[in-house]
Amino acid sequence: MTIEGWTQTLGAGPLLLIAAAAIAVLLVLIIRFRMHALIALIVVSLLTAFATGIPTDKVVSVLLSGFGTTLGTVALLVGLGAMLGRIVETSGGAKVLADYLVNLFGEKRAPFALGLASLIFGFPIFFDAGLVVMLPVVFAVAHRLGGGMLRYGLPAAGAFSVMHIFLPPHPGPVSASALLDANIGLVVIAGLVAAIPTWYLAAYLYGLWVGKRLVLPVPAILGTATAEAETHPPRFRTVVGVLLLPLVLIFLNTGLNTLATSGVLEESVRQQFWFQILRTLGETPVALLISVLVAALVLGMRRGLHGSALEKLLESSLGPVCSVILITGAGGMFGGVLRTSGIGDALADVLGDLGVPLIVAGFLISAILRVAQGSATVALTTAAGLIAPAVAAADLNGMQIAAIVIAVAAGSVVASHVNDSGFWLVSRFFGMDVKTTLSTWTVMQTIMGIMGFAIAAGVYGLASLAGS
Repeated sequence: MTIEGWTQTLGAGPLLLIAAAAIAVLLVLIIRFRMHALIALIVVSLLTAFATGIPTDKVVSVLLSGFGTTLGTVALLVGLGAMLGRIVETSGGAKVLADYLVNLFGEKRAPFALGLASLIFGFPIFFDAGLVVMLPVVFAVAHRLGGGMLRYGLPAAGAFSVMHIFLPPHPGPVSASALLDANIGLVVIAGLVAAIPTWYLAAYLYGLWVGKRLVLPVPAILGTATAEAETHPPRFRTVVGVLLLPLVLIFLNTGLNTLATSGVLEESVRQQFWFQILRTLGETPVALLISVLVAALVLGMRRGLHGSALEKLLESSLGPVCSVILITGAGGMFGGVLRTSGIGDALADVLGDLGVPLIVAGFLISAILRVAQGSATVALTTAAGLIAPAVAAADLNGMQIAAIVIAVAAGSVVASHVNDSGFWLVSRFFGMDVKTTLSTWTVMQTIMGIMGFAIAAGVYGLASLAGS
């Protein structure tokens, strides 16, 4: 949020000290004093707004703007995703799919199977939407095989994360590609080269390692299969069709958007009614709504669940995720205060003239902005914008520029913590407290960022040799 007529007068040093103090106070309140995360986030956001000099008559507006913007993105996705998950879980559909994956890959390879499925799902579908759709299957596998939540949850969540970070058509790499004038096709190639080994090491192998040392119970947030579902489960193809429906619809939207922005489709085609309708059907909230309606029909009504019973089932899915939605929104509120206060701009000014190679500067600027204000997209686009003039002036080939895009994207995922709404989404859905989330999810995201940068630097070096 930009405040008209107000300019930040504090320098970068005081702003960074305030940000560091705010994060420290927040962690102490939640971990040491066991204050509820929602209340702690609101209190610290309010104090930070005053400390950074945001006009007092605008403080509440800034808080509500950050909260509302995050809820506008997350609330419908989590709510509709929870409904879809509850239907799939209680109908026995999640167990059917889990049994199929386990039988196909074997019990020892079940975490790999979940991660592989999530990589495929994660190509067109955003992180938060993909996670809530996949959760019932993850829970079902964890219930069947044991070993705790992290052994199965981290490989799946990590798969959605790497796809969201490195690959178009996700917004981060697309916006960075536009700012740096990178070839999207080459960015996809470089993104795949970075994403797959990064997932294998930083999510799959790391998830297995952490899962052995920290065995967490499987949350009951999506309920359990009914006795009827246990004896008469739905068909495998029906369950797959229900879960693939949002994937297909969202892929339709992203495909049409890509064709439109690339200029493949003429303006007259883009303005036609059928084109706009298809794009709307593929918007994530609409795609999830359609999927919930289809699931209610084929996994609910056709299996004898009608009227008030179906309504109560859907209603029961919203209570457990209310906390997830509110805390995620409050995390967005805190990040919004940090951005409005000018902390990100101050860091950008300080880091903009770093005397280091372009690819290193892009990664460092993106990583530090990410740690400071929480939003990966803001960190990525800001860093890409800062280095864009230097990239344009340098004599770089297409693959070198694509590697810089991946490096900047890698920086934007480093150290997910309490000012990141995604941190709270994973924390609540996985049933983890803040300390546990910091020691698992935050560490995993940091490894992903560092490894992604290392691979991008390798691609950049090879491209430099090939071009010389």
